Amino acid sequence: MDRKDTFKRFFAGLFFVIGITLFLIIVFLIGLERGMAEPKVQIAVLFRDVGGLALGAPVRLSGVDVGTVGRIDFLPGKIDERGVKVVLNIFRKYKKQLEAPAVYAIKTEGILGQKIVEITPHTQIAHFDLNQPIIGQDPLDVQNLAEAFQDTAISLTDLTTQTTNIVKELKYLSRTSKRVLDRIEERVIEGRLLKLF
Repeated sequence: MDRKDTFKRFFAGLFFVIGITLFLIIVFLIGLERGMAEPKVQIAVLFRDVGGLALGAPVRLSGVDVGTVGRIDFLPGKIDERGVKVVLNIFRKYKKQLEAPAVYAIKTEGILGQKIVEITPHTQIAHFDLNQPIIGQDPLDVQNLAEAFQDTAISLTDLTTQTTNIVKELKYLSRTSKRVLDRIEERVIEGRLLKLF
């Protein structure tokens, strides 16, 4: 019985060690696939509002994943009216592509609305230095957009009401003008146009 117990403990320990080893290998392979072991360059981008951007969100250059969001901090003082600093961890192999002038913007992706940082090359930006904080474009505020649509809908409703009133007045004027013209025509035919009585 003692020998069976020893074998059971040995095999249990062996399966435990094999399980932990497989788990670590899988985590390591996933990390390699996601670029966790690749060297990275950090770029600071300043925004007024990050609109729900989360740590680890993808950073894309022309649709290609080139890194992730590494840190989001408030600045002690505003720079160019921007008070939020987003540090991007960019894979070093893409550094050359990022040295060209570009626009850094927070975009919404997919139906669920995941926020990403989209980098779009832009040739009309004069001064561009990756060692200095970059001024980013703020995300589109859906609440402000909804309020603008609501104001537009109210304005269109008012315009429709006014147009309906104008059409009614034009119909009334048309009927009145037709009656006057019919009377004038009748008098011309009868030869009584200039006769008052």
